[in-house]
Amino acid sequence: MAATKDPRPCSIADALALVGEKYSLLVLREVCLGNGRFDQLVRNIGAPRDILATRLRRLVEAGILTKRAYSERPQRFEYLPTQAGLELQPVLITLMDWGDRHLRRGDRPMVLEHSCGHELVPQVTCRSCGDTVQHGDLTPHPQSPGWTVTGPATA
Repeated sequence: MAATKDPRPCSIADALALVGEKYSLLVLREVCLGNGRFDQLVRNIGAPRDILATRLRRLVEAGILTKRAYSERPQRFEYLPTQAGLELQPVLITLMDWGDRHLRRGDRPMVLEHSCGHELVPQVTCRSCGDTVQHGDLTPHPQSPGWTVTGPATA
């Protein structure tokens, strides 16, 4: 089957175009942990300084991070998550949980404790009924004109 000129409209693809670049999610991880200063980010992520600066600029321009001066001489900045950045934290937590279970086989480098005092085990739940979401519970309904679940609608 030939590739279509225009791929399926997809919010996942749109999000990955922004946060899927190498180091972008790691920047968000560190900022959500409270490590928003450039030197902290370089140390904890291991990214080259020029690439890290580019990622930070892009995340600020996209409204995921905000930049705040913490020193005037020399001028230095720290990065903080915006509301949009904070809303990505559940994605990071779920991705971390998946990595712990499937890649590290339980050898976890970090454990998150919920405010209730217990270790956080993330799960996706339905906002309406509160049930845990399983793959078989979902029914896709494409909303983009000309697209079906299996691909482009035939003319």
